[in-house]
Amino acid sequence: MPKTAPFEAHTDRYEDWFEAHDDAYRSELNALRQLIPEFGRGIEIGVGSARFAAPLELDVGIDPAGAMLEHAQARGIDVVRGVAESLPFRDESFDTALIVTTICFVDDIPQTLAEADRILTPSGSLVIGYIDKDSPVGRKYQEKKAQNPFYRDATFVSTDELVGALETAGFTDFEFVQTIYHWLEEIDGPEPIEDGYGDGSFVGIKATR
Repeated sequence: MPKTAPFEAHTDRYEDWFEAHDDAYRSELNALRQLIPEFGRGIEIGVGSARFAAPLELDVGIDPAGAMLEHAQARGIDVVRGVAESLPFRDESFDTALIVTTICFVDDIPQTLAEADRILTPSGSLVIGYIDKDSPVGRKYQEKKAQNPFYRDATFVSTDELVGALETAGFTDFEFVQTIYHWLEEIDGPEPIEDGYGDGSFVGIKATR
């Protein structure tokens, strides 16, 4: 079952996080901007309130939480209610699929990646942004997850685990960026964006075949 309850009940708290942590949000957004192709039709899977889909100029967003989709629609995104494991789109419908801070909430990661692969054109790109389980922020989130309504039921993944799942889904080529080198309350200004992974807590992967 999709983990929608906290996102339906605490939409304002979700939105407030971005306002309170604007430097971290902008750092993540800028990292993903390096991976998103400039052209083609794009979708965000787990679009939430479209805090990423809108500035990255994606066309469509899908999410199981209706309260989130109201915000996404207000930000100009064409919205569809649904889950990542069963996307209501035809094969090869999109050139880019984006999944940001959502992979830890899906019920079935292999099925999610298989569905993303199905709806992408042969030359399309899957871009995933997430907090690495093995990073400082990832470890702190896991320690405190019981106190957070959003992360209480989350299952965090490491970059190596995610790359393994992507390879199983048929992706063969990967590009990595990373950012967020401090605890969120300590960030003062945009964080650097570097290639690779292993140092930054937020990692972006661009996966192609």
